[in-house]
Amino acid sequence: MEFRLLGPFEAYQDGEPVALSNRRQERCLLALLLLDPGRLVRTDRLIELLWNGQPPASARGVVQTYVGRLRAALVPYRVTIGSRRDGYLVEADGYQIDIDEFSRLSYRASDATDPAERLSLLDRALALWRGPLLADTADDELRERLHGPLEELRLTGVELRAEAQLALGQHARVAAELAPLVARHPTREQLVGTLMTALYQGGRQAEALTLYQTTWHALVDNLGVDPGTRLREVHRRILRADHRLDRPGRRMYEVRVRGESLPWSVGGHPALEFCNTFAGWQHPAPQPGAEWLRGYRTLAVWAGHVGLVDDVAVARLIELARRDPREAAAVLDEARTLRTRLYACLTAPDDHRAFDAVARHAEAAAQVQVFRRGVDGRGRWWPDLRAGLRLPVHAVAWSAAELLADPRRLTIRTCPDPACGWLFLDDSGLRRWCSLGTCGRSGAGALCHIA
Repeated sequence: MEFRLLGPFEAYQDGEPVALSNRRQERCLLALLLLDPGRLVRTDRLIELLWNGQPPASARGVVQTYVGRLRAALVPYRVTIGSRRDGYLVEADGYQIDIDEFSRLSYRASDATDPAERLSLLDRALALWRGPLLADTADDELRERLHGPLEELRLTGVELRAEAQLALGQHARVAAELAPLVARHPTREQLVGTLMTALYQGGRQAEALTLYQTTWHALVDNLGVDPGTRLREVHRRILRADHRLDRPGRRMYEVRVRGESLPWSVGGHPALEFCNTFAGWQHPAPQPGAEWLRGYRTLAVWAGHVGLVDDVAVARLIELARRDPREAAAVLDEARTLRTRLYACLTAPDDHRAFDAVARHAEAAAQVQVFRRGVDGRGRWWPDLRAGLRLPVHAVAWSAAELLADPRRLTIRTCPDPACGWLFLDDSGLRRWCSLGTCGRSGAGALCHIA
């Protein structure tokens, strides 16, 4: 059986529509369960959502009646509504949901390196949206409460699609498609930056600069912050007529080093950038394209790019990884484990286990540090090449130890957007959002899951 929630609620069996219920609230209850397939939704939660916090005295009995009728209607299609601990769930087998297909295509697109393939996948994903979520079933208030995570994923898909279109030289189409979307999301900086780039590539530099000023005022007036690093960089490149904005085939918000795609540095410290190599990585459903640390070569190049190792070391690491890919993969796993522990240490100062784990890494790093003169004449500690493939892990651990001992440790902020969580230094104590593509929304705190 197939359920479609991205638009009016619809059910199909073998391509034919199935009328499960003519009662709006009954269909809504089934949709609420399908939004979290296989997971329990408490009865109290269902009552709160179905009646917007103002249920009748008979609400619990009504829910039981709805579930009973839905169970009977679903029996011929082998879809089961189970009950557990004063709640209900749709068992996870025997059906498909358009939301799952949308997510699958979106994540496949985020991993695609060819812009034409990425565009094709995202076209298919976004075509599944036939209108607002549960258009004929949920009212505006309920949709606002349920829509957050899905809308975030849809907007991310739109942004990735626009970048793919720019890579294929379709700037005019991007400008036309993003303009109304930016009007609805004036503080979503990645959308704005992509639209600015499209306008610039279409010879509309003045409009791009005007859009930046409009966005700047919206951020200051609504959130009390200036534009983030990425958007300011797009603005700077437009002012300088930077030729990099004219070249298709490259993601706008990336740095290319030794053929590797790296994120822009926005955290203000290498240890924070290391955590930020996975945007939203603590979230149960990371955003498409979030993970940058995909291979050992990327780890080595990134370490050189942020100044943790020198160019000679980077070249040696790349060669060592080529010779011993299995060991390189094991070190990459170790780096990801350190990243998890370091993130916990930086975001939860009372997490003594995380601190101790990072401390053990730092102590191991101390065993391979050497003091050398840099090109600027200043001395500094460098990890010795004898560390081999583990050298980037040692370099990160040493950098983390320096940060944990620095007074700036107290200025670390975590972006509160549940789809982000990036870390950044804020010496001013004024900035709340990190201003990456998923951030800067005043309503971010309203996002919720139904289970």
